[in-house]
Amino acid sequence: MSRVVVIEHRTEVARLLVERLRENHVVELRSCDGKPVDCVVYSPPLSGLEGAPALANAEESFQRWSRAGIKQFVLISSAAIYGATPQNPGLVRETRAPLRDGRSKIAHRWARLEQLAEKHFSEGVALAILRPAAVLAHGGDYFTRLFRSRIAITLPGHEPSLQLLSPGDLADSVKCVIERRAVGIFNVAPRSVMPLRKALRLANVKRIPVPRTMQRLARAVMNPFRSVHPLEQLDYIRYSWTVSGEKIKDQLGFEPAHSSAAALAEFSGATKSHRLPVDVETQFDDFGMDTHYVSALGRTVFKFLEHYYWRIEIKGLEQIPREGPAVLVGMHRGFMPWDGIMLIQQLFRLTGRCPRFLMHPGLVKMPFCFNFLNKLGGVIACQDNADRMLKRGELLGVFPEGLKGAFSLYRDAYRLQKFGRNDFVKMALRHQAPIIPFVTIGSAEILPIVKKFEWEWWKRRTEWPCLPLTLSPLPLPSKWHTQFLSPVEIKDVYRPEAAADPATVRAISVEVRSRMEEAIERILSRRKSIFYGSVFEQEAS
Repeated sequence: MSRVVVIEHRTEVARLLVERLRENHVVELRSCDGKPVDCVVYSPPLSGLEGAPALANAEESFQRWSRAGIKQFVLISSAAIYGATPQNPGLVRETRAPLRDGRSKIAHRWARLEQLAEKHFSEGVALAILRPAAVLAHGGDYFTRLFRSRIAITLPGHEPSLQLLSPGDLADSVKCVIERRAVGIFNVAPRSVMPLRKALRLANVKRIPVPRTMQRLARAVMNPFRSVHPLEQLDYIRYSWTVSGEKIKDQLGFEPAHSSAAALAEFSGATKSHRLPVDVETQFDDFGMDTHYVSALGRTVFKFLEHYYWRIEIKGLEQIPREGPAVLVGMHRGFMPWDGIMLIQQLFRLTGRCPRFLMHPGLVKMPFCFNFLNKLGGVIACQDNADRMLKRGELLGVFPEGLKGAFSLYRDAYRLQKFGRNDFVKMALRHQAPIIPFVTIGSAEILPIVKKFEWEWWKRRTEWPCLPLTLSPLPLPSKWHTQFLSPVEIKDVYRPEAAADPATVRAISVEVRSRMEEAIERILSRRKSIFYGSVFEQEAS
């Protein structure tokens, strides 16, 4: 039997680790008393309320055990290493680089911890690094205090998805890594997520949203007494920082037994207060989409906007497949995505399918806009998210002009901009999904951009390319015309390998663009007014 030393400051986690490992190993807590050691499991103590590891303590331990002749070292790091930022796409894989550029001190400290471990155990030792989601074990860390308190101070307009890990599942993951002699970096997280508000309600914690500016002032007064967590810690309940556990499942066969809700219920004692049926058994969308929310708005606000304010007429719904993946490629005008929002409403109402639109991280920084777009099905634009949606067989909405199209001056509103890198074509080819072009005429009039200002401070704060000047701060009424065009078929025409052929990708992109330009010209030629009239009835006659 191998001898394992466990160094873990959280009593509950340490107890579970010893309990799991003693089935097949001789286990010591913290000290080996001079006896030979085969493996060390190390979890660093946290530095006060900062939510970051105490690096001095960690380096001292690394130096000691690197000279002890051990065969395996298991470091329990944290998924906080990826940082909580608008750029975090959600369900992050281990291949994503940790934040090391100073944007997050917490993430930087966890990254530094891993660097020290790799430095001291670079040769001759099987080094495994685990990056668990928030572990709900009694202690002084941020999430333990958050769900153990009676009141939680949050930020208004931000309700990210959380992953909460049971201490027992963390212990089981360590046991799996040791027994498989695994080497490398592994995320450890339940498959399911949970919205922040639902989690607080399950834990019977009252949520009080306080604006960031007010919290900053309060912390300036209380920080000298070291009685509050730093403001940066709030980013972990401001933005989603969920991670993917696919690697440890595929390579080691490990998957947490508890969902996020079950782990929280176990921690908070909800199982004894009969709060389980609604909260624990409910399956939440990985990215926060809520079809009940979409449906409710469709009966109220969206109904008014669609039928009375913008009086949207739509043509070509028969082009939308009722099942299976498809890439919807359109044009987006205006710095707020009302055209995409109304398209979600119409497709959900008329086809029962809710498309997932790729959105710019700048929209996530805005309170309330973040919640609104997440619940409507928006996901951060990146290849992983696009592939994930198409693999699930969903409709994926893409605006290939990007920010250049959204921030077009009104005089150029119906002139297509360059299509970037044509990633939408590569996605469709890889997943053998049809490409369905669509155009909307009329949405450019609701927030017409008449001038753009290059203001560096504004661009840093919002991640927008400019400060737009419009004729009105609120969306104006106009008449919209949306048309879905015949699909560019991919399956049975191209093989997935064609995604690596620039000529094929370019040819498909040109075809999609040409169809959209023709449709734009055709609709504009029939449009008699920006406020009334049908263009599709004229076409039919």
